Parts: sequence; structure tokens; C-alpha cells
Amino acid sequence: MTQSLSILGSTGSIGRQTLEVAEQLSVRVAALTAGSNVERMAEQCRKFRPSLAVMASEQAADALRARIADLPIRVRSGMDGLIEAAELDEADTVVTAVVGMVGLRPTLAAIAKKKRIALANKETLVCAGELVMAAARASGAEIIPVDSEHSAIFQCLMGAHGKEEIRRLILTCSGGPFFGKKPEELHGVTKADALRHPNWRMGAKITVDCATLMNKGLEVIEAMRLYDLPLSQVDVVIHRQSIVHSLVEFRDGAVLAQLGVPDMRVPIQYALTYPERYESPAKQLRLEDWKTLTFEQPDYDTFSCINLCRQAITKGGIYPASANGANEAANKLFRDGKIKFLDIADAVAGVLDS
Repeated sequence: MTQSLSILGSTGSIGRQTLEVAEQLSVRVAALTAGSNVERMAEQCRKFRPSLAVMASEQAADALRARIADLPIRVRSGMDGLIEAAELDEADTVVTAVVGMVGLRPTLAAIAKKKRIALANKETLVCAGELVMAAARASGAEIIPVDSEHSAIFQCLMGAHGKEEIRRLILTCSGGPFFGKKPEELHGVTKADALRHPNWRMGAKITVDCATLMNKGLEVIEAMRLYDLPLSQVDVVIHRQSIVHSLVEFRDGAVLAQLGVPDMRVPIQYALTYPERYESPAKQLRLEDWKTLTFEQPDYDTFSCINLCRQAITKGGIYPASANGANEAANKLFRDGKIKFLDIADAVAGVLDS
């Protein structure tokens, strides 16, 4: 059970929900980090009184210092600040909820200090999964996944005696806001359209990734790294209701699934309390309220990003990092209105080809 937290990315969706969980569990918050949202960070500092607060830029750090000058909180900035928050002696758990591969160095720093890593930053494992998992094994640090899909797999595997018992991992995918559409229907979609996720409320970058299904492609790579399995043993299925969060099929034909209402506070809390379970603020799942749960194959032709990620991990080396970097850049260009929705996958494909 976690006693004290550093939260990397506290002003984002996962960070804010982590603070809700920490408050309910009476877990101390030792460090908070954020990008540029000074106002929200100042509010969090006043409520949770961390020892350390970190902003992405020195300008934002100066603005935060001015707002909380009456509080005994050290304010740092940049990557050095992120690493300091990750290494903080008084925190036994580090929640990595920053967006993008900026999370890699602080994650490695926390691993070196033998922290529990509540991992919500999938790009870290996509870009350098072999390095990260090897470092965790060497140091004895725990990596507990926070993504709903990987938390589900983590829970389903508790009764397994070894990976030789696993036939395949089955990642579920809502299909995003454009499920069922063909390429000709996606030419004119807007950022606002892409941000209308049917089930989850998340940050803008990951929500667009869910619309392109790139998020699921990245999760395929993440699952391979977390559970040390080949691509042939990781499948994806469309499950529109987001009630079954993922499944594991074992070699004897048994399939275990983890179910629950779509609420990220559940996997966040479990990453903090593992191996124990506590009361959660999440709504109770009542299957009779749902009546029907559906499962379908993804449309890999229209939503090619999953296959691009499969291509990248098959080639290995720097290909996964390159695919991730291309997606981060193209996703941002789309959100800034500089490219079209379908250009995101084209950009990733172009980088992999070159």
C-alpha cells in the first residue's frame, strides 16, 4: 500500500483523478509536476501541500512561485525538476501521468530508486520498453500499469504460474468516435469531432489517439513489453461499451476478463493499493443495466495505425520510438488545425517508410 506519492502530470486527467484517489485513501502527496497550467497547480499545491512542485518551463515556475510564495514548497522546472520529483526520498510511489516520451527519463530515475511505478505513460514502454523493463528487473522496482487495459491484464494474470500458460492477451478497444466510418467519411472531421470519445473523458492527445486507434497500437507494444510476449500473442477486439477492460486466454482454453464501469479511478487506485483492494468511489457495475455487450474485429484498413505499430515493433530497434515520435508530432499538428485527420496515419507511415 502506497504511503506517499509523486505525481508526474498532476494537472491532467489522470493526475487529477489520482489526487481524488489519494485524498480518499489519505495518501500523502509529496511532489506534483505539471506543464503550463499554473493556476491549477497553485490550487493543487494549496490543497495537498507537497514538498516539491515542478513546472515545465522556468517562466511557469516563476509564476507558480509568485502564487504560492506563502507556502513552504520548493518550486523547480524542466527535466531536472521532473527527475527530482521522481527520485524524491519521501515518496514510495511515482505516478507517471505525463504525456509523451518526456516520461522516459523520470521513469528510469524512479526505477533506479526502487520506487513503485504506477505507469500511465505508455510512450515510455513504446519507445524504450526493453531498457525500462530490464532496469526494473535489475533494481527490483515494481511497475504497476494504470491504463485500464493493462491493469485488467495485470489482474487477470494473478493466478497464472508463468507466461507459458498464456495463449494470448486480448486488448479491448471502444473504437473511438468514428467507429464504423470509412475513409471517405473522415476527410472533413474536425478536432472537436475527434475529441467526442463515447465512453472516457481524457486529455486531448490521448483522445485523438483513440480516434485514430493509434492508442491501441501503442498499447499492443506496451503489452508486449510489460508481459514479455511476442506480437503473435497480443490481439485487439472492438468492444463499444468499455465494460470488459481486457481479457487473457490461457492455453487450456479458459478466458479471464476484468469488468467494471469505465472509470479510471479504479485502475489508479489498484496501482496504489496493490495487492490490497479498498472501497472505491466508482459506480458499481450492474450487468443487468447493460443487457448486451458486443465484440467485433477492428477495421484495419480505415484505421491503419494499429498495423503501423505492429510494423514498427516487428522491425524493432528505433522503429517503435520513431512511430511514436511521428504520431506525437502529427497529433499535435492536427489539434492545431494544420493537417487533416487522415494525415496523422500517413505521417506515421511516411516516417516508418523512410
